[in-house]
Amino acid sequence: MIDKLVHRHRSLFSLVIFLSFFPTPGLSANSTSPPKVVNIGALFTFNSTIGRVAKVAISGAVNDVNNDSTVLNGTKLVVEMQDTKCNGFDGIIQALQFMEKDVVAILGPQSSVIAHVIAHLANELKVPLLSFSATDPTLTSLEYPFVIQTTRSDLFQMAAIADLIDYYQWKQVVAIYLDDDFGRNGIAALGDKLADRRLKISNRAGIRPGSDRSDITDLLVKLALVESRVIVLHADLGSGLLVFSVANYLGMMSEGYVWIVTDWLSAYLDSILHADEGLMDMIQGIITLRQHTPNSQKKRALVSNWAKLVERENATENIRLNTYGLYAYDTVWLIARALDAYFTNDGNISFSADPKLQKPKNDNGSLHLEAMSLFDGGKMLLDNIQNVSFTGVTGLVQYNDERHLIKPAYDIINIIGTGFRVIGFWSNYSGLSVVSPETLYTRPPNKTWSNQQLHPVIWPGGDTKVPRGWTFAYNGRELRIGVPNRVSYREFVTESRTTGIVSGFCIDVFVAAVNLLPYPVSYSFVPFGNGKENPSYSGLVQKVVSNEIDGAVGDISIVTNRTKVVDFTQPFVGSGLVVLVPMKRQKSDSWAFLQPFTLSMWGITGVFFLLVGVVVWILEHRINEDFRGPPKRQLITVLWFSFSTLFFSHKENTISILGRAVLIIWLFVVLIIQSSYTASLTSILTVQQISTTIHGIEDLQRTDDPIGFQVGSFTENYLVEELGISRSRLKALGTVEAYAEALELGPHHGGVAAIVDERPYVDLFVSTQCNFTIVGSEFTKSGWGFAFPRDSELAVDLSTAILKLSENGDLQRIHNKWFTRSTCSTQTDLLEANQLEFSSFSGLFLICGLACLLALVVYFVILLIQFYKQAHEDETDASSSGSSRLRTPRRSIRGFLSFVDNKDESVNGTPRKSQTGNLSTNGLGIEN
Repeated sequence: MIDKLVHRHRSLFSLVIFLSFFPTPGLSANSTSPPKVVNIGALFTFNSTIGRVAKVAISGAVNDVNNDSTVLNGTKLVVEMQDTKCNGFDGIIQALQFMEKDVVAILGPQSSVIAHVIAHLANELKVPLLSFSATDPTLTSLEYPFVIQTTRSDLFQMAAIADLIDYYQWKQVVAIYLDDDFGRNGIAALGDKLADRRLKISNRAGIRPGSDRSDITDLLVKLALVESRVIVLHADLGSGLLVFSVANYLGMMSEGYVWIVTDWLSAYLDSILHADEGLMDMIQGIITLRQHTPNSQKKRALVSNWAKLVERENATENIRLNTYGLYAYDTVWLIARALDAYFTNDGNISFSADPKLQKPKNDNGSLHLEAMSLFDGGKMLLDNIQNVSFTGVTGLVQYNDERHLIKPAYDIINIIGTGFRVIGFWSNYSGLSVVSPETLYTRPPNKTWSNQQLHPVIWPGGDTKVPRGWTFAYNGRELRIGVPNRVSYREFVTESRTTGIVSGFCIDVFVAAVNLLPYPVSYSFVPFGNGKENPSYSGLVQKVVSNEIDGAVGDISIVTNRTKVVDFTQPFVGSGLVVLVPMKRQKSDSWAFLQPFTLSMWGITGVFFLLVGVVVWILEHRINEDFRGPPKRQLITVLWFSFSTLFFSHKENTISILGRAVLIIWLFVVLIIQSSYTASLTSILTVQQISTTIHGIEDLQRTDDPIGFQVGSFTENYLVEELGISRSRLKALGTVEAYAEALELGPHHGGVAAIVDERPYVDLFVSTQCNFTIVGSEFTKSGWGFAFPRDSELAVDLSTAILKLSENGDLQRIHNKWFTRSTCSTQTDLLEANQLEFSSFSGLFLICGLACLLALVVYFVILLIQFYKQAHEDETDASSSGSSRLRTPRRSIRGFLSFVDNKDESVNGTPRKSQTGNLSTNGLGIEN
């Protein structure tokens, strides 16, 4: 075999040497005009789903190109096809033969594996590879510049599958793939796309090329034991159909499973005339993808002419056109248009020897690599290919900067009955939609969650409800749920010392949540701890991480370092750290009646009592006998009136409107002050006072006093690492009795100044221990939840169940069952009474002060008007009597003061009486 191959290469080499002396059409190195013939190679497997269709499509495309006078301008395009027979070695040999024949480009190869090998050769000889079926995402990398994917890269197909998984809210999937470059790189792209959406591949199962039924059975038996029921199958036709057959035999195509298959299956179903009934029964309910091509006039014309093309190729079986056939057809047109641009830009077909392939003079080896030539215009042709833009049967053919065809899109297909139904579309423009991508391209892009839509799906087993996507991977055994065996606060969770039964508030919440799940869960509780002291909760969580237990249930705080290694359910109890201090009853002293107000409040109140008295006296002095008389009497009257308003017992009547207005406002202020004083004094005389200098965590940070914490909790690490408190100050306390004893002893007698613990524990403690109380507010916010391994679907479903318990009131009823009403005073009764400050009443005093000021301004303005009027009358009388005495400013001021002090009937010298004989006033204290 090897001798024949060597002889074959020698003959080819001799032929090349011979032909080099004779110019041939299309190969002249000095040609300045387009050649008569351009040779193209094509590599694919003739007897395959893709190859059978591609052979017909390529032949039809070559015929159409050569019959189109607008392309290549008379140059004939010749495509030589070689059958790789699904064999990588044959594909490599045939590629080498093409290189010896000086082809300017190769259509293919069909296989991504062969493409990876030939790509290095193409890079060296500058011969572009245009593959219409090699979808490996890594082929577009900079490592393979001469590989052009004329079909959609699996990078986009995996993005579509990731969006599909996210749409149905599945968190993890199982990936079955062909274990070669095509399969591995495709699934790697899927893993990246899932990670972008915070999803993941939980299990990867590679199928060795050439695996038999026994190998597939072993693989699927293992996968049947894992948790995820969402399976992505990325393989070729042979191994894919074998997987379906075995899966059907093992019952893995039944209800509860989800199968998502890449586009190899749709390509197969599209290409056969009648699908096998047994196959269709086997794949009912699966979802597959198909590269989307618009329903254009060009596509319809090719489809209608397809039967003639098949007949022309003398195909032995009736085959139908699939998407890979469409891309093969457009690939021929792509290279034709690129060559046309190449020739238009004065490109010529010339080849030269590659120095790297030349045989040394003394090398007598049998390999004649020097027979392969370097295409001088390869880089220019490559650039022309990447810059081509035309509308073909697959739609717009144009490349972006990343060497991908623009506007990638897929049809989402559901296998139903004897056929399939398109349930929607995916595009990288707008994600999942029931509207075709061509319509969406005319609208602004919208990838929001609410815009993602698909038609209903019939799943394996005939179910129309979206499968949960996972099940328990425990082979029928019970879930081992770890619970803390507490010594203190046993109401939350503990194991009975006599019966061994685990009970408590947390246990009842877990059981109630499990009962709400739409599927049965079998479990058993595994106590954690020695029963002598509270266990370490971090140790319990670590057992979940190491898979020693399947979950942890109890009063487990949700803190940052734990959320990094396990998944928690929705919190069923709100929690936070608080400070607990001792409280002693203080007897009220003999001066307690002064405590309701601060010193400033007392002073300002007294000032306002006097101020209001003086204002009312001014307003009433001229018209009210109660506010007239000797100065001593008037002083006593002002003081008596002022303070008697405190008890609303003043006997002096007010006559003027201004005086009454001021008094009404002042009495309202007095009412508010009196009520507040009474309430505050009552509280001071009846409420216990906190006898401590600690009012919150800040005070503890400023002192060096010892601080207590609960054994096993996260409090110790939080105080040390987050608040910077020295570990030497911390004292571990394990029981309720130890709490009480340490607080009563105090920091100077071997106890502690305060205890820092979580709110639920402290609330339970102070409900029965009446000599202690909480000071300050919670300085952390967290909650209690149940812990499960990372990405646990059970944690998600239990979170939903806990929310239902909260909404329907069952969570509160469970709480009331375990925690009775407090035997101590309510927490609000234990708060430190606060003195009333001036700031609480500043608004009232401001209103009262403004009322007094306004009344005085109005009063004196009116008095001034009357005073000047009276002075004018007096001057007129004096001038008529011949008196020339002039008034001085001082005498005018004295006169005004005298005018203010006089009773109103003596202002004009004679009293003015009304018809009833009483003085007539205008109600403002001013004479009419």
